[in-house]
Amino acid sequence: MRILLLTHAFNSLSQRLWLSLSAAGHELSVEFDINDAATRQALALWQPEVVIAPYLKRAIAEEVWRTTPCLIVHPGPLGDRGCSALDWAIQHGRTRWGVTVLQAVAELDAGPVWAHREFPLRAASKSSVYRRELTEAAVAAVGDALARMQRGDGPLLGANCGDEGEKPAMRQRDRRIDWQRDDTQTVLAKIHAADGQPGVRDRYHDATVWLHDAAPAPGLVGNAGDWLGHDGASLARATHDGALWIGHLQIIDAEIDRAIKLPAVAAVRQLGLPLPPAIAGEGAPNRIDFQIEDGVGVLRFPVLNGALSVSRCQALLAAITAAARSPVPAIVLLGGPEFWCNGMDLASIEADPSPAEASLANIEAIDEVCRALIELTGKWVIAAVCGNAGAGGVFMALAADEVLVRAGVVLNPHYRNMGNLYGSEYWTWLLPRRLGDDGARALMATRLPLDAADAVQRGLFDAVLPGDPDAFAAAAIGHARARIDGADFSERLQAKAAARASDEASKPLAAYREAELARMRENFFGFDTSYHIARFDFITRTAHSRTPLYLARHRQSR
Repeated sequence: MRILLLTHAFNSLSQRLWLSLSAAGHELSVEFDINDAATRQALALWQPEVVIAPYLKRAIAEEVWRTTPCLIVHPGPLGDRGCSALDWAIQHGRTRWGVTVLQAVAELDAGPVWAHREFPLRAASKSSVYRRELTEAAVAAVGDALARMQRGDGPLLGANCGDEGEKPAMRQRDRRIDWQRDDTQTVLAKIHAADGQPGVRDRYHDATVWLHDAAPAPGLVGNAGDWLGHDGASLARATHDGALWIGHLQIIDAEIDRAIKLPAVAAVRQLGLPLPPAIAGEGAPNRIDFQIEDGVGVLRFPVLNGALSVSRCQALLAAITAAARSPVPAIVLLGGPEFWCNGMDLASIEADPSPAEASLANIEAIDEVCRALIELTGKWVIAAVCGNAGAGGVFMALAADEVLVRAGVVLNPHYRNMGNLYGSEYWTWLLPRRLGDDGARALMATRLPLDAADAVQRGLFDAVLPGDPDAFAAAAIGHARARIDGADFSERLQAKAAARASDEASKPLAAYREAELARMRENFFGFDTSYHIARFDFITRTAHSRTPLYLARHRQSR
C-alpha cells in the first residue's frame, strides 16, 4: 500500500513502524505534523491510500481524515481515550494494557477500531514500556489493520467500543508526591508514570526540579523526604517506609532558559546546591555491572537514552579493564535493555559552560572505550546489541569480534543527523573492515534507520537473535559459551592477536583516531555551527519547522 506516516517526530516507534512497513513491501513517506496546510500538501503530493499516525500531539484536521482514511495508533486498550492513557495505567498499577489502531473521526479516540493488541504491563517506567511492549504491540496491530484494509474487510469493531472510558490529561497535581504519606511503591509508580516526559515536579532545597529515572534503594532508611546521599550519579531519598534512588533530574538551565535533564548529581552541581553525603550505590539505576555467568564475562552498562557521558565512559573503561583481568576467555557486552548506546551525552554537553570543549572531551572518552575493546586481544569479545543504537554506539559495537543484535532493534549507524558530525570511535578503520570502502561511504551518507535483519544482510553485524531482552541475553551468553567450547577457540584468539598486530604495523589506531578528531574539531570549533544548533534543538525538543527531505519522499522531486 501507499502510506503516509504522519507524526510529531520521527521517534523510536515511528522509526520501528517505518522499518517494519518498508520490509513488508509498503511504499512510505513521512510528514511531520507541523500544521494543517503542510499535511494537506503532503496528501496532495503523495496521494496515499492510508495515513498512519503513530505519534501525534493534536487532532488530525477533519478535511484530512474525510479525504483519506487515517489510522491513529493509540497507546491504550479498547475503549481507552485521552492523551495520558499510559501514565494513568502505570500510576494506578494496572497489570495489563494494550494498543488500539482506530480510524480518525470528529470525536477524539472514538473512531472505528481496525485492530488492537494487549500485553502484560510490567512495573516499569513509561519510557521503558513504550519502547518495549507497547512498540511491539503497535507494530503487530498496525500490521493487522493494514491486512484488513488490503482484504477489504473494513473495521474490526465499531466506534465507541470498550469500557475503559475517557481519562483526563494527567497534570502535575495528579502526580504530586506526598513524601510523608506515600510509600515507596507509590512514589516509584508516580515517577515511573511520568518518566521520559514530563517528570514529577518536586523540590531540591529551594530549586524546582522534575524527578526521573527512579529505582528502589534497598537497605536505606531515613526521615521521609530527606535526601540521604549520592553515589556519584544518583541521589537517594527517604520515604516513610524505605528509600529510592533518583537517577536524573530535570532542571531549568539559566544559560539557555530551557529545561534540561541531567544525572541527578550533575544537576545539583549545575544548580550550585549542596549534595548529601556520598554513600554506596546498591540498586541505583544505570549501574555498570560485570558478572561471570556460565564461565562467560557479562558486562551490563545501561545508560539513560543510551547517552555516554565522560564519567560513564570512565566507569565503563574501568569495568572493561577489570574484565580484561578476569579469568574468563570471552566477554559479552550487553549494554542495557532499551539502549545499547547512542554515543555522546548531548544533554551534559549542552549544560557545560563550553559545549565545544565538552564535546571534544566526550568523544575522546568514548574513543578510549573503543580502543580498550579493540586492543583486548586476550579475550573473545561479543557485542550483544539488545536495545536501540545510534551514531557512535553502533561503531563501539564494531570494536568487538562479533556483533549479535536482537530482533526489533532500531539502528542509526550514521552521524549526519546531528549537524553533519564527522564521527570518531575509529569508524574509519572499523566500518570498511565490515562493508568495504564503498559500502562504508554509502552507509555514512545515509540518514535513515536500519533494522536488525538489514544490518546483518549488509554485513554490518553478524547475527540476529530473537526474544525479549532476558531471552536475548541468555542466548548471547550461550553463544559465547559455545565459542569457548569450540575446538577452534584457541586458534581464533591467536588469529585475532596476529591480525591486530599486523593492522597496527600497517597503520596505527592512533592515526585513524587523530584524523577523525581533526574533522570533529572542525565540527566543534569551526565556523559551521550546524552541530551546535542541532544539539540545542534536540535537547530542548525544539519543534520541527519542516519535514527533512530524506523522510519526505513526496517532496524530493519538487
